[in-house]
Amino acid sequence: MKAVYLKPFLVALIIIVVDQLIKTWVRTHMEFNQEIHFLGERGMLKYTENNGMAFGWELGGRGGKLILTLFRIAAVGGIGYGLVYLIQHKHHRGLIMCVALIFAGALGNIIDSTFYGLIYQHGGIFEGRVVDMFYFPLFTGTYPAWFPGWHGQHFEFFEPIFNLADSAISVGVITILIFQKRYFKHEVPELSTPNSEIVEE
Repeated sequence: MKAVYLKPFLVALIIIVVDQLIKTWVRTHMEFNQEIHFLGERGMLKYTENNGMAFGWELGGRGGKLILTLFRIAAVGGIGYGLVYLIQHKHHRGLIMCVALIFAGALGNIIDSTFYGLIYQHGGIFEGRVVDMFYFPLFTGTYPAWFPGWHGQHFEFFEPIFNLADSAISVGVITILIFQKRYFKHEVPELSTPNSEIVEE
């Protein structure tokens, strides 16, 4: 494998390592739900945990947790295979890097779900909870009276609490959506015409 193709894996490794270092620091230096403000009330570290997907979404119950973790493992295996395929077939490097970000984010959260139950939470394998900490409630307010469904209710942007792995997944997916025409463009073969070749009888 040429050295240039190692870059996506190096980026993925750096993201995974930094993600785990941040999570370990939060676990060992903060109390659950403790906040450390670095942008006043608009940006902070807030130690939370969740059983599920990115930004705190989850499936309910122990069975849902197990199903989600096994799905994640299968998904990250597929993403890893796709990353190698893209590299081998020399697809657009931007697409390769985006898939590397998604791979790193998915694997980073799988480490939590798979092993944190054994390491930190006195549970079993696949019973760990994902550590989240970045919280940016940039502005809050109330839905106006004319807003259908939620009028008069409180809203907050940005409400989900997330981690570096979640960010890597989001950046990868959003970038692919933005540049999909560039990443997935392909040459259309010329159509043959009746006069394009001589048919011998």
